[in-house]
Parts: sequence; structure tokens; C-alpha cells
Amino acid sequence: MLNYLKFSKDVLGMNSRNLDYIRSFNKKRAKETADHKLNSKKILKKNGLKVPDLIGKIETFKDVENFDWEKLPKSFVLKPNRGLGGEGIMVVYGKKKNGNWVKSDRQEVSIQDLKNHILNILEGNYSISGVVDSAFFEERVKILKLFKQYSYRGIPDIRVIVFNNTPVMAMLRLPTKESGGRANLHLGGICVGIDLNTGVTTTAITRNLATQQEFLIDQIPFTRLSLSGISMPCWKEILEMSVKAQQVTGIGFLGVDIMVDRDKGPVIAELNARPGLAIQIANLAALKYRLKKVEGLKINTVKKGVRVGRDLFGGEIEEDIEDMTGKKVIGIFEKVTLKNIKSGVSKEENAKIDTGAFSTSISTDLAKKMGYDEVVKIFDSYDSKAQIRLTLEQAKKLTRELKEKYLDKYDVLTNILIVKSSNGITVRPKIKIKIYIENEIIDSHATVHDRKDLKYKVIIGRQDLKNLIVDPSRIKRKNL
Repeated sequence: MLNYLKFSKDVLGMNSRNLDYIRSFNKKRAKETADHKLNSKKILKKNGLKVPDLIGKIETFKDVENFDWEKLPKSFVLKPNRGLGGEGIMVVYGKKKNGNWVKSDRQEVSIQDLKNHILNILEGNYSISGVVDSAFFEERVKILKLFKQYSYRGIPDIRVIVFNNTPVMAMLRLPTKESGGRANLHLGGICVGIDLNTGVTTTAITRNLATQQEFLIDQIPFTRLSLSGISMPCWKEILEMSVKAQQVTGIGFLGVDIMVDRDKGPVIAELNARPGLAIQIANLAALKYRLKKVEGLKINTVKKGVRVGRDLFGGEIEEDIEDMTGKKVIGIFEKVTLKNIKSGVSKEENAKIDTGAFSTSISTDLAKKMGYDEVVKIFDSYDSKAQIRLTLEQAKKLTRELKEKYLDKYDVLTNILIVKSSNGITVRPKIKIKIYIENEIIDSHATVHDRKDLKYKVIIGRQDLKNLIVDPSRIKRKNL
């Protein structure tokens, strides 16, 4: 994790943006449409836009007692109709034999618990300005396989900001353990910027709940899952749905929250006439700058709006990221230069950037050509077919013997590793090598093994990518 973020007034121009855009373009009626979730769902559905199915609603205290609780399915979402910022939402994942339901935090919920929670909703405890509210149950969106590994017991959503029928900024919001399975930054969720043209994630932020400060992160906390380079499914459809939602509701400055259901595809979760600050922090870009860029343009159709947004703001985020983080954005296929730090021999090679691999590896034949042949020949003397038949204990013994005999003898030899794969167990050397990528100089310890049957002789692992951001959507470099 990086240091806490500090941004210029241009990026954090929340008050200015509110005055210039929310007040000017979101009239009272438009804001009421967005604030009233049931009404907005009705309008969206009437105009052919997909929303989660409504299961039931409770508008009065009498409804609480008369509601048929047995008709509730095993999983559902309970929401306040005028809720703000994810407060008051209860996500239920299953039902136990004792009749109780189970929430995302694994706590059981009885009918009485549901009644108590709904009474709090009706009293306005979660609503905008504390006004009297109503509650409703809707179907729980089924999580897409792509997002399972990134989400903690909740459904991610994609927020798109739309202005003048044009998508201007987007982010992916991920639920975490800290946020209780809800995808809200102020509750401890993760927000990840999305390149508008490609639909691929870029930079990510989360919040320290104790200090209420945002900071950049590269991976899901306590995992090795990279947050950059996630390609959003149905991206064009998501953008088109967002623009159409603005057209049918008349909300001039709109945040559209979309979930991707495993069976239905994209569905609009809710609309927001007062989208918060997190989206521009996650994108490391000033929202007001983008709004000004599309203000006054003549955008008559959904398709034109989407095309303009993607053309104007796609790829722009890459420059912002590089300027503000100091990290170079690279693709998954790059031309790199490798250099033997002792002999000075260098080779230019096509490399695959693999965030799934921890360390960098190069092929045996390339290592020999670069002057590591003396070290590599030690391991050549062990028949590779014989190696994969080694037991773990035999491999450990062999590794100890090789380390004692050769580690102090060769400066370029940094370690000897046991590598387990589907083929068996092998013992491989690790060598010192310099790698040059996009003016970035990396002092690497690369594993050497036979890659003659593979397309790329060089794999750059995430251990050597700490000062780089990987964007899989980038076009391959010339000559690759």
C-alpha cells in the first residue's frame, strides 16, 4: 500500500462541481426521481432497462405486521427506499433449517430482526435528511464468476457518471470484509478507476476507517490479486445503459450504479443525483475538467454519446496515472532489454508481463547466450527427466548440496529453488540480472529453466513490477 493521497484543488473540486453541475442540471424533480428508488426502478423498467426484480415493499407500520414473511426467498436484498450511501441495506445469502436467514457477515437474521430493521427504515434512520421512508425487498443479483475472487460476500457494482448524454468517468466498487460486504468506500470498500474506452481497471483506492483518509493500493488486501487490468464484461452495453438511464429520467448530472448478474447480464441497481468524490480519486482525474469538455456538445443518440465519451477519455487516464503516481503503464507484452551485470552482455527480447507469476524467469538457452552458461551447465548435468521424478525430500537434499557447493563460488548465482509443477519437482538456479522496461531499470533475481517449447523466453513476474502498472488492454509494442 502507498502513502495517503494528497490531491490538488482541481481534482478535489467537490464544492465547485456541486454548485456548477448538481444545482444547475439536477432540478428538484430530477433529484426526487433518483432519491426514490422504487419510482426510478419503475421508470427504468418501463423504458426497457433491466433492474433487479422487486419482491415486495413495506410502506407503513401496519404493513410490517401484515407482510407474508414466508414468501421471502432464501436470498434477497432489503433496502430503504430513500437510503443514502449504502446505509440500511441488508444482504441475505441463504436460509437455515431453523427458519432464520444468513447475512453477508454470517450473522443469522430472524423475522423479528427483519421487522426491527424495517421499523428503523420507516422512521427515516437511513434516509436522506431523515425523512419518513419505506422499505422494499428485491432479488439478490448473482455474482459473476469473474468478480468472485475480488469480492467479499457481496456484489460489486460499476458506477458511471453521465453528463450531456455522454459517459465521462467510471469506477468499479468492490465489497470487502471491512465494509461488511457492501461496495461503498466510506464503509471500507475498494474503488477502482476504469479506462472509459477499454473498460479495463487502472488505479485503486480504499479508506482507512480510523483516519477516514484514502490511499492507493495495488492488490486486494492480504492477497496477491492485482486490481489493475480487470476487464469489465459487457462494457459497451453498460455505457449505453447509463446514457439511456439519463435520457429517460431527465437527470442532467447522473451517477448510474450497474451490477452484472450471472444470468441476466448488466442491471441498474440505482441512480444517484449526487455522486460522491470517490470516483475522481480512483481515476486520479478531475471530474470537472471532463464535464467541461462535453458541456455544450450536441449529443442526440445513445451510441454517439458512448462513442464521444470513449474517444475523449479513453487512454487519457493512463497519462494521468503516470503523472500523478510516477508509475509507467505497460501492457502484457513488452520488448525488454536484459543485461548480465557481471559480463555486461545484453539481449533485447520480447517478454510476457505476468502478474500471476511471483518472480521473473528466463529460458536456459537465453541465459547461456548472455554469459550465464557456466552456472546453467551445473544444472544441465542433472537430467531434467530424472529431476521431475524426485521426491520432495530428495529435492531438498539436492538443493542443500548445490547451495553448499556453488552459492559462494558464483556471484551471479543468488539462490537455488525447488519448483513444484504439474509435471513434477525440479531444482532451478536464480541469477542476478538487470531488466530495462520503458526506462525503468529493475535489479532482478530471475529463475532459469527450459522454455524452448514456449513462445516467450522471458516472463516478468509481479515481484519486479512494483513501480509499473500493467494494463492488459494496451496494444502490443512495435516489433513484438
